[in-house]
Amino acid sequence: MARSPQAVPEIPGTAGTPTAAAMPGAPAAPAIHGGTGQPAGHYLQFASDNTAGICPEALDAFVRANAGFAASYGNDDDTHTVCDRLREVFEADAEVFFVFNGTAANSVALANLCQSHQAVICSETAHVHTDECGAPEFFSGGSKLLTAPHRHGKLTAAGVQEVIQRRSDIHYPRPRVVTLTQSTEMGTLYQSGEIAGIARLAHGHGLKVHMDGARFANAAAALGGSPADITWRAGVDVLCLGGTKMGLPVGEAVIFFDRALGADFAYRCKQAGQLASKMRYLSGPWLAMLEGGTWLRHAAHANAMAQRLARHLAALPGAERLLPTEANGVFVNLPEPAIARLRAAGWAFYTFIGGGARFMCSWATTPEAVDHLAHDIGQALAAG
Repeated sequence: MARSPQAVPEIPGTAGTPTAAAMPGAPAAPAIHGGTGQPAGHYLQFASDNTAGICPEALDAFVRANAGFAASYGNDDDTHTVCDRLREVFEADAEVFFVFNGTAANSVALANLCQSHQAVICSETAHVHTDECGAPEFFSGGSKLLTAPHRHGKLTAAGVQEVIQRRSDIHYPRPRVVTLTQSTEMGTLYQSGEIAGIARLAHGHGLKVHMDGARFANAAAALGGSPADITWRAGVDVLCLGGTKMGLPVGEAVIFFDRALGADFAYRCKQAGQLASKMRYLSGPWLAMLEGGTWLRHAAHANAMAQRLARHLAALPGAERLLPTEANGVFVNLPEPAIARLRAAGWAFYTFIGGGARFMCSWATTPEAVDHLAHDIGQALAAG
């Protein structure tokens, strides 16, 4: 078996065609070309970055993987090659595995680090806490999630320390893992020093550090430098590296920077139904994404589209920025009537995490689509 063999529900779009008349403070309506005017699912695209399709490089690789015959369960050439490529990217002799989705990646990885009487420290907004249906607890046999306060979605060393030292009696679960999300559920980024500070504290108390990297590509593209600098060099022990949101059809990578921690992970994958028999269909597209920095190029594009939208919104009266735009998400407070008008026009997006609206950009987001959304937000706000 190869040692290398993620998640919110989507909002259905509603039918509707926004008007094109310009309103004060709104960008001019972009030109829409072809047939009905928009590609399929046009109004869904800002709901999440996983509403986008498969990027061309990954799709080509997926098709190529279908040629001929190949060894199963991760023993094929593509899987071995991509595992080595990930080791090169992260500059580490790591154990690499592939699973089908982010909930499985996080939950099974945490279960590998944490026994049932132990606990995982996470942010109050962490995906493992709010959106994985108890899967971390299920796969670990009962490990408790202990939430800590956050600043714009990011844990702080002081908050983590308070949870670690909260209780030490036998009647309370013993903290064993700290989990960080990069980029966070609120679209913000941990700097390498912030990660290192939390990791140093965690390791000093015998805890391991897990990173939910569903949007790690966006963080890496935004921060620059080596991916190693914001993972194992900063003290991260295991990374769940998201593939779906960066443009893959399916599949996340779980990377144990300490090989000993991943010793039994292959068995957990099998038990959890996460061992793909035709692994080449997961690993082949990964290989294409890593070649020539394709993964970072697509992530940088998504980030740039978020910045474009943020600039538009900054000029609109009534649009209040809730959070800094550091990766590929834009969080903005809009009046309820404006939200209702946008949804009546067909746009799908989330309103959650402290209120406001979230708009996500992807590898497939175009400047024209951003301008179209911004135009309609401007119209919705101007209508009062």
